[in-house]
Amino acid sequence: MLLAFGMLCALLERQRSCEGQIVDAAMVDGAALLATLVYAQRGSGVWSDRRGSNLLDTGAHFYEVYETKDRGFIAVGAIEPQFYAALLRGMALDQEELPAQMDRARWPEMKQRFAAAFKSKTRAEWTRIFDGTDACASPVLSPVEAAEHEHNRARASFRKTAGVLHPGPARGSVARTWKRLPILRSAASTPTRCSATRFRV
Repeated sequence: MLLAFGMLCALLERQRSCEGQIVDAAMVDGAALLATLVYAQRGSGVWSDRRGSNLLDTGAHFYEVYETKDRGFIAVGAIEPQFYAALLRGMALDQEELPAQMDRARWPEMKQRFAAAFKSKTRAEWTRIFDGTDACASPVLSPVEAAEHEHNRARASFRKTAGVLHPGPARGSVARTWKRLPILRSAASTPTRCSATRFRV
C-alpha cells in the first residue's frame, strides 16, 4: 500500500513539475504502521503485554471465535455497545443480569459463558439467528464456502483458472467510459526535460 501510494504521488508530482521522484518503501514500515493502534493503547495504559488479555487479542469475550455444536465456528466482534446488545439478544442473554461489558475482571468468566452458549447450537443455527442483525457475529467459512457466499458471488470476487479456485481481480473504481486526458505540464517544462521516476523497495 505504501509503495502504491508513493508511486501515485511520484507520478502526480512528475506530471505537475516534470521532475522525477525516488519512492522509498519497505515492508517493515508497513508492519510498524499496522501496529499503531496497539502502541497507542499501550501508551495510554489500556494494553497489556500479556498475551490474550486485551480487547483485540482474544482477551475480551465479545471479540473471540467460538466453537459450535457441530464443530463449526462463529466469529464475534461486537465492540460497540449497540452491537454488543444485539449480540446478547441473539444469544438470549439478559444484559441486566450480566457484568458490565468492559469489566475486564469478569471477561474470563464471560468467555466461559459465551463458549457454553455457542456450543448449544450448530453454526447454521447461529448464522440464521444473527443474519440481518447488527450483532457483529458471523460464521467462519472455509475457502470454498467463502467463494460461494452470496456477496462474493454477486461481485464475482472469486474465479477458477484451469480448475483452481482463486480470488479474482478487485473491481476498484472503474469509470463507465474512458477518455484520454491531456498531460499537464508547467509552463517552464518541456517533454525533453522530464526526468525519470525511480523506485527503491
